[in-house]
Amino acid sequence: MAGINLLAVLVAAMVTFVVGGIWYAPLLFGEGWQTHPRLPDHLRVHKPALIFGIGFLLSLIAALMFAIFLGPRPSMQVAVVSGCTAGLVWVVTGFAGNYRSGVSKGKNLELSLINGGFHAVQFMALGLVFANF
Repeated sequence: MAGINLLAVLVAAMVTFVVGGIWYAPLLFGEGWQTHPRLPDHLRVHKPALIFGIGFLLSLIAALMFAIFLGPRPSMQVAVVSGCTAGLVWVVTGFAGNYRSGVSKGKNLELSLINGGFHAVQFMALGLVFANF
């Protein structure tokens, strides 16, 4: 972990945590995500402290691992392209594969796009933070 700026990791985690809060809020995609019939019942329970605590921890882990992946002082181009690649190619295709059984009926396409879209934006935001730190 030599060369990894831990302050940048913390800031990046906070940025993506806030982005996630906005993404999954009723203003954007929260209602479609929370009311989706394929969402497990245990995720519908509203326990803000637990949800936000785990959400921030996961944001921190993602930020740290992406910082390690990028290495110290990535250029803007490398950081953004890597973020786009990680989000769109690795994460979105993974979600699409997980949800594929219902895509033909249209039921899981929405969930794939909501969750996958967030992670695409998340990794692009991580890249932007690391490139500017």
